[in-house]
Parts: sequence; structure tokens; C-alpha cells
Amino acid sequence: MAKGQKPRLLLYGSSSLRLWDDFPNDFPEFDVINQAFGGSTSAACCWFFKRLVPRHHPDLLIFYAGDNDLGEGRHPEEVFICFKYVMSLIDRHCGNIPVAFISIKPSIVRQDLINSIIFTNSIIQQEIDAFHPNCTFVNIFDAMDQAGNKEILFEEDGLHLSANGYALWRKLLKEQFLESFIG
Repeated sequence: MAKGQKPRLLLYGSSSLRLWDDFPNDFPEFDVINQAFGGSTSAACCWFFKRLVPRHHPDLLIFYAGDNDLGEGRHPEEVFICFKYVMSLIDRHCGNIPVAFISIKPSIVRQDLINSIIFTNSIIQQEIDAFHPNCTFVNIFDAMDQAGNKEILFEEDGLHLSANGYALWRKLLKEQFLESFIG
């Protein structure tokens, strides 16, 4: 990165990141590259990684996936395997850059999957803590799950985030990951 140039922060994963239109305004300290895509699963993130990520030479990467996998009936272990593979792709194609994995959110329409979501988040967090010192597990699950009026965090579909949901994510992402990169 050239002196005076903003760090390139790449967003990768599903529509929860793709639809975060205000991200560049929320974090103007970064040159934001949004490579997230709607309906993506962890497996799709593995499949499209080489096509979408390395050419941008990111300095940091934020990853959110797993929500759609579980919604389609996949098992937490499948999401976990894909997470591990994406981490290996990041290491291989981007180097030892800082990465944030945003925990799977407790969507209103996916309350029947809450135990799978909790388990998936748990095994991914354990993997990060044990084997990925360059990766931060950003826990948005607890704050969203404990919100008094959870409905205000979501659009009418109960799946996608509202402006209030993104405000909470912005706060947690800043506190748990981005603050150390903001001058």
C-alpha cells in the first residue's frame, strides 16, 4: 500500500454484506470493495473466491456466510468445512491479512434453526481462536439475539437487515475489529 493510500477492505459473503450500501460512508478510512453476492452459501464463497477476491489485493477482509447454508438445510459441519477452506484460500491468495468473520445472525425467519446457528458460530469461533491468529470472530449474534425489540433490526422479510440492524453491526464491527485500523 502506497503512503497516503487508504487500506483496501474487501467485503465477501452473502447479501447481509452486499446490501450494506452505507459501508463506505460508515468507514471512510477504507477503500471498500464489495464482492459479496446475494443468496451466497459458504460453498459458493469457496467456489467463486479465486474469481472475486485475489485480483483486488485486499489489505483486510470481512467475511459473512453460513446463514443461507443452514436455511437450505445444510449441517453446521458443512459450513465449518467451507469456512476452513475459505480461510486457506485467503492465506494462499491474499497472504496473512487481517480477517473478520461475522457470526451468523439470529434471523427472525430462521428461529427454528437457532440451535444450528449457535453451534455453527461456536465451532467457527473455536477454530479461529485455535488456528487463525489473523482472524477475528465478530460476535453480532449475542447483541442481536438479546435486543429487546429484535424486529427493528430486520426488514419486513425477517431476514435482511434494516438501517437499525446495520447500525448495530457498524458499532460491533468497529469495536471488535476495525478500531485498531482506524487512525
